[in-house]
Amino acid sequence: MNEQSTADVVLIGGGIMSATLGAMLTALEPGWRIVMVERADEVATESSQAWNNAGTGHSGYCELNYMPDPADGSAAAGIAEQFQVSRRWWEHLAARGQLDPDTFLHAAPHMDVVFGERDIAYLRERFQTLRTDPRFDGLQYSEDPATIARWAPLVMEGRDPGERVAATRHPAGTDVDFGALTSALVRILTDSGGGLLLGHEVRGLVRDADGNWQISGRNRAGHFELHARMVFVGAGGNALRLLQRAKIPEVRGYGVLPVGAAFLRCSDPQVVARHDTKVYGQAPIGAPPMSVPHLDKRIVDGTGHLMFGPYATFSTKLLKHGRLTDFFATVRWHNVAVLATAAWRNLALVRYLIGQLLATRTRKHAALARYYPNADPAQWELISGGQRAQLVTPDADHRGVLRSGTELVVSADRSIAGLLGASPGASTAVPIMVDLLQRCFPQQWESAWSQRVPTDLLAS
Repeated sequence: MNEQSTADVVLIGGGIMSATLGAMLTALEPGWRIVMVERADEVATESSQAWNNAGTGHSGYCELNYMPDPADGSAAAGIAEQFQVSRRWWEHLAARGQLDPDTFLHAAPHMDVVFGERDIAYLRERFQTLRTDPRFDGLQYSEDPATIARWAPLVMEGRDPGERVAATRHPAGTDVDFGALTSALVRILTDSGGGLLLGHEVRGLVRDADGNWQISGRNRAGHFELHARMVFVGAGGNALRLLQRAKIPEVRGYGVLPVGAAFLRCSDPQVVARHDTKVYGQAPIGAPPMSVPHLDKRIVDGTGHLMFGPYATFSTKLLKHGRLTDFFATVRWHNVAVLATAAWRNLALVRYLIGQLLATRTRKHAALARYYPNADPAQWELISGGQRAQLVTPDADHRGVLRSGTELVVSADRSIAGLLGASPGASTAVPIMVDLLQRCFPQQWESAWSQRVPTDLLAS
């Protein structure tokens, strides 16, 4: 492959976002030359890798952080619809013989379990709100210990019989191996003639006089250079730094804060066989949204596991396989105050993170025992869950605001776009990339692409 030739689209990063966009563009414009550039030696090594995320098909069934107000289900409903859009796209590709859902999508009922009168009252009201929405048809609620024990035996065994517990359950929840899905989507790209450059780290993005982007960096041979009409930066924690290097004003004042995670994992077949759900709870006060505790059934490479967490970790890396200088490389004079005020306005979060960092193995096990009282510490190992870049944006007064979810940034001339932020990005990759197509390629979308998409695929 001639690395100095011009591509129609270059995708920076080999994760779920770039893979989704690459597969879509391959279907919509089979004649275009699309090249994916990934710094690692294989795709899906960062946030998309199975053990670097919780594998939850985010559908609003159990994520309490989507509904801080139990009377307002709009955010949960929006996530539910977005995930259904993703599933319809995967089903479309499966019908064409390009994906095998059995390799990455597995049934795992989604549950909430809460303790104490305050949280029980909250969960009861949340259930009453969601049960009226057809997207949550089938959601169940119970305060009966025997019923909850049938839904999740490990959660109730060994628990004080006098403790008040409530739970909701939706049987249509899923566990998703986003790493396997990403690899399958990349194969759609490469099988159709798209390029895949592994071991290529992008370090420069410069606009040429002719309007194309010059993408440069390092590989094992030394230097490489590509040119592209359009660039998508789906590089996870590195995305902001690359967009800054591209000097697009749309990210002026933006910053990121590194947030790492670890999980406890159990692979004992006898334990795994007794838990088939994803059980979510309430996040501790001050915890970031991605720190909601959950006891998950996972299927990775065809093998079942249980996972509990997350436990916050700290590093100045913005990627699991990044550098300690990553965070500092994103600091600019125009985002220093934004980052500082974000930290000041979220002192509860700072205290939470410090507490997590000081937590002993005994304290970590105590958190697990809250959801699995009879857990045997010897059956659980602590694993790294990767790194996230928590997005911080300036408000009207140029003070920093922590942003949950993801934000798609598109340049004014639509020649470069990037995705910033974190969860529930992977589950909503399809609607995010459809938004990108509509914003970056409005003429193609209106004239042809919207007609090439199956009419029932993206209907809400």
